Amino acid sequence: MTDTNETPLRSPCVSICALDENNVCLGCYRTGQEITDWGSMTNDQRREVMQLVGERERAAMNFFSVDTSAE
Repeated sequence: MTDTNETPLRSPCVSICALDENNVCLGCYRTGQEITDWGSMTNDQRREVMQLVGERERAAMNFFSVDTSAE
């Protein structure tokens, strides 16, 4: 059961709003439909979208590697 008093998850928007040929935003990796529906989604639905966003971002190889080795 979802707590209705839970703070809504924030949008992953980074103000780089451009959809690619697959209808995925180049800035936040949400689809056009996910962007449109975000305001009416529950936090559980938003978490599902964020999971997909992470998968899309990794598939696009748009992430930074952190070197944790000592120099």
